[in-house]
Amino acid sequence: MVNTAQDPAQQTPAASPWAAVGVSAFDELVYRSVLHQPDAGAAGWALLTGATPARLREACDRLLTLGLLQPPDSMGGLRAVDPRVAIRALIRRRETESELLAATAEEMATAYEAGLLREEPSRLIEVASGEGAIAARLEEMYARAEHEVCLFDTPPYLAPPASQLHSQADLLRRGIVSRGIYAASGLEDPDVLSRTWKMVELGEQARVLPSVPLKLLVVDGRRAMLPLTSSEAGGYCAVVVWHSAVTEALQKLFELAWQQATPLGRPEGNGELTEDEQTLTRLLAAGMKDEAVARHLGVSLRTLRRRVSDLQERLGAASRFQLGLRVAQRGWL
Repeated sequence: MVNTAQDPAQQTPAASPWAAVGVSAFDELVYRSVLHQPDAGAAGWALLTGATPARLREACDRLLTLGLLQPPDSMGGLRAVDPRVAIRALIRRRETESELLAATAEEMATAYEAGLLREEPSRLIEVASGEGAIAARLEEMYARAEHEVCLFDTPPYLAPPASQLHSQADLLRRGIVSRGIYAASGLEDPDVLSRTWKMVELGEQARVLPSVPLKLLVVDGRRAMLPLTSSEAGGYCAVVVWHSAVTEALQKLFELAWQQATPLGRPEGNGELTEDEQTLTRLLAAGMKDEAVARHLGVSLRTLRRRVSDLQERLGAASRFQLGLRVAQRGWL
């Protein structure tokens, strides 16, 4: 016998969260009826919901497809699936569909951007003039990063090191991958080297080249910023390039340089080199001049060269080039 006093229609909220997993208000009502009165059968559920038999059958078919009902078997007719199981399965399905939709959105965005560029090629670039405008644009690009930031770092520097450190540190706190290739000449500045060490400690992947071709920031492989001009009179000008063959080429340039660059990291004890010796080998491998290395270590040029000579003798290296090979072979870089 159907107990109409417990009509589930009285319990259905006006704004149901079921819509988020693709269940209509009426289908939810039918499912609740099956939960409350599992033995009522189709006729009883139609009475509970006030639906025609045909409409009820259509709703049951949809609930079967969604996995909220299980089909009749030798034990009886339609039965509700445990909500804790069925609803979690619906949520997982929606999450998968959302991820697929997000991937489709990226593909469609590429086509959208390409269409805009064909229609109006000037959309490809945006020019920022002056130190203030460039610093603001840099901060915005850092803030909008979603996956990875790649950086060519070389003098001269427009923004104060402290503000740049703050923007880059925020990236790492948000879980964004940060890779930087630094010019050895820039690291000769103690403030720049100190900032670089701090970034490495926070999680940045840093490498060094004797020289870096240009200043460059590439965000998510889709947006890039690089200088157009730099004058001593302060006439700084930079360009932001939107996703195109240009940004793809700049990303490839970065990857080629990354393969050739020397890793830069805080020394870790290896049982054979002191911390100063590890710092010494890393700075030399980065291509820094003896004078700059000595300054960073707080020693005289004569003391530095004596330490290099001692290392060469200890590792059986006849030259600095061989010293670098010996250190690399032992995995000390």
